[in-house]
Parts: sequence; structure tokens; C-alpha cells
Amino acid sequence: MVLGLISCMIPVFAQAHVVPYDLSKLSKTDIVFIYLKLGYTHILPNGFDHILFVLGLFLLNPRLKSVISQATAFTVAHSITLGLAMRGVITPISSVVEPIIALSIVFVAIENIYTSKLKPWRIVIVFLFGLIHGLGFASALRELSLPKTDFFTSIIMFNIGVELGQITIIVAAYLLVGHWFKNKTWYRKRIVIPISLMIAFIAFYWTIERVFDVDIINKIALL
Repeated sequence: MVLGLISCMIPVFAQAHVVPYDLSKLSKTDIVFIYLKLGYTHILPNGFDHILFVLGLFLLNPRLKSVISQATAFTVAHSITLGLAMRGVITPISSVVEPIIALSIVFVAIENIYTSKLKPWRIVIVFLFGLIHGLGFASALRELSLPKTDFFTSIIMFNIGVELGQITIIVAAYLLVGHWFKNKTWYRKRIVIPISLMIAFIAFYWTIERVFDVDIINKIALL
């Protein structure tokens, strides 16, 4: 069911964000809604890697309180680095950040396979990964530009939109899978491990692509 949700989204994940507005002519209310929407759509439907990361967090312990607390720690972390990067305090290097983002997904998926219970230190790991993901968000947000007069408003609304996108994924996964199957004796064997293996494989593929800056599928098709 989770895979069905992913497959329905795949055709539109590659779409780029576009801001078809002159930001200087927009009211503060307009900017609030525009950047809230941009944050949300950066996750749904455009953030396939972030969707898999959140699903990876969900699978190990599919209880809403647990997963939302992890997602919130992730949001707090990426808000810090996103703000610093957009202010020019730090300069993310995309060729370094993007492979690490992919590896963070691999890590979470593999942890799901080898760990049967949620460990207390996972939220710390999620926070650290959130710092890295925030640098990835910054690269995307730079392409959109930010209004100079409402810089902090736009950043805050973008992050709130991201959080709402993550919560949407969590709630959808819970309604489709967690609510029905989390207490089944076969939940781990039939759902957690197979889906985590698939997530790990996809994320590892992304890691190779991003490290070597190649489109593997297109190269194979040309052979």
C-alpha cells in the first residue's frame, strides 16, 4: 500500500518549483500562502527523497506520536541550516550535500532492517540528518528567490509547509498501513523489511548517481 502511494507520485516528483509572481508586488499575506505552498509541494509531490526518508522513519515504529516527534526534530534541524544558508552564513556544496542526503535514507532503511525496536538515540540521528537536509532545501530555495522585505516570514512559512507535507505522509502511511498492521506478528517480516530494502536500494542508486554525477538509467538505455 505504501509502495502504491509512492508509485502514484513518481511521475511528478521531478517537477521544478516555479514562482510565477513578482515578489516585490505581493502583500505579506500573499507571501505567507505562497511559501507555505512551496514548502508543502517541496515534499509533496516533488520531494521523492524526502518522502522515502519520512517513510523510513515511519516503518520501524508506526505510531503517530513517535514518528511525528522524529519529523519535528528533523524540521527544527533543517530550519536552522536552511536559515543560515539563505543568510549566507554557510555555503552548501551541492555535490557534497546531495550524496549525504541519499546516504541518510540508506542509513535509516538499513537500521530498520537490523533493528527491531526504536532506539532512544534515533531522534539525535534524525536531527543531525535534518541539518544536512536543510542545506539541500537551501539549494532548491535559492532557485526560487526570497522577498527581501519578508525574508524571515518566507523562511518560516516554507518550513511550516515542509512540516505539513511530512505530517501528510505520516498520516497517510498510518491510515494505509500502521493502523491496520502495526500489531501483526508478521508486520516486520512482510512490511518493514521488504519496503526498507527497496528504499535502501533506491537511495543507494541515488548516492551513486550523485557522487559520480551520472544518470545511470539513461546510460544503460544508450548501450
